Amino acid sequence: MTEPFNEHFGALRDHLPGQNLSWLTALRQRGLDRFAKNGLPTTGMEAWKYTSLRPIEKVDFAAEGVPRACISIDRAPSLLPEATESHRLVFVDGHFRSDLSRLGELPEGARIATLGEQMVDDPDWLHGHLDHLEAPLVQPMLALNTAMMMNGFVLRLARGTVLPHPIEVIHLGGAGDAPLAYHPRNLVVLEEGSQATLIEHCSHLGEQPYLSNSMTEISVADGATLRHYKLQADALNAFHLATVKAEVGRDATYDSFCMTTGARLSRNEVSVRLSGQGADCHLNGAYLVRGEQHCDNTTVVDHLVPNTTCREVFKGVVDDKARAVFQGKLKVHRDAQHTNGHQLSKVLLLSDRAEINAKPELEIYADDVVCSHGATAGDLDHDALFYLRARGIPEAAARSMLIEAFLGESVDQIAAEGLCPALMASIGHWLAGSRGDY
Repeated sequence: MTEPFNEHFGALRDHLPGQNLSWLTALRQRGLDRFAKNGLPTTGMEAWKYTSLRPIEKVDFAAEGVPRACISIDRAPSLLPEATESHRLVFVDGHFRSDLSRLGELPEGARIATLGEQMVDDPDWLHGHLDHLEAPLVQPMLALNTAMMMNGFVLRLARGTVLPHPIEVIHLGGAGDAPLAYHPRNLVVLEEGSQATLIEHCSHLGEQPYLSNSMTEISVADGATLRHYKLQADALNAFHLATVKAEVGRDATYDSFCMTTGARLSRNEVSVRLSGQGADCHLNGAYLVRGEQHCDNTTVVDHLVPNTTCREVFKGVVDDKARAVFQGKLKVHRDAQHTNGHQLSKVLLLSDRAEINAKPELEIYADDVVCSHGATAGDLDHDALFYLRARGIPEAAARSMLIEAFLGESVDQIAAEGLCPALMASIGHWLAGSRGDY
């Protein structure tokens, strides 16, 4: 199915930024050609074996180059406490809203801009970084994003620059008067020894369905540190497809956490290349889904050189007829001796109709490594539940306490000050909405 998206491209063509850049026009055309060749991913592709995009085909999405009339808002929701100093960018239905955004004083060597601004201000630098990271999988949705990228954010830190306050990027969907599809493109480049915290918050306005197909490219140079945290709480009639490609240099750290509670269908696909000795990667996540939601977490970590480490833990709670997918691959290349890799998927199934498809993989071509993987799925601990109920705690409250403790272990690992309470509140909100189903 490519015809609707070809029509989208036609509708967007005159509004796409950077039309005066020949290299960008060629890049868009290559993306469009690749998507036309492959179409939407199908379950016949190994990487999409457990996730069907057929529900997307049933919605008549449009694409708009300029913002439609939308719900009036004067303030964007935030995951951080009001008193927290932070930089904030807000996008509504894929379009940047400067009136809702706030950029405080940045240290020398730091730049935060929209993709469109970067195309105007420094197109040569953008040419050297956009679409330059390799991907281990065939990615038709990435090709579609490349063709139709209109906006997004660019974070650039020069060598040794430390951003003292977090950057919060808020994506709000469903504000228009018809179903919309949009394709945010983000670029994060941290040069040697720089540090930043990036927080993404995906939420919604109104009742219209929407499709967000985003792509984020991340380069963490030698000795740099990026903490990247995300809450995906899109509308339950929305579709959220997010791709992240990251490359981590020598003695650098990429610390990632994604919590999913929203969207009818979501897929969080992350591929990380550990290309420098001492590179360290944390890929963690949590998800809570119910009803007929579908949540897919797919990761690939390539250990390319010796002495790299990766820790990957995903925890989920699945209720009703919801379905979750975890596909994680650790690939240790031939010269990557002394790799230390750990991967774990743990899921609570609260209903006999809930389902998890777990596919952890190790692909190892070196002989001096420490690698492990595992996957578990089951109901709540009945002994623990009995213990709490025996002390007078109602069953619904006892179940909520056990679920909060199960997921709280992951949330507690987050280093961003002030973010953990917001994520725990999101868990509590989900539990409050599902207690009637117990």
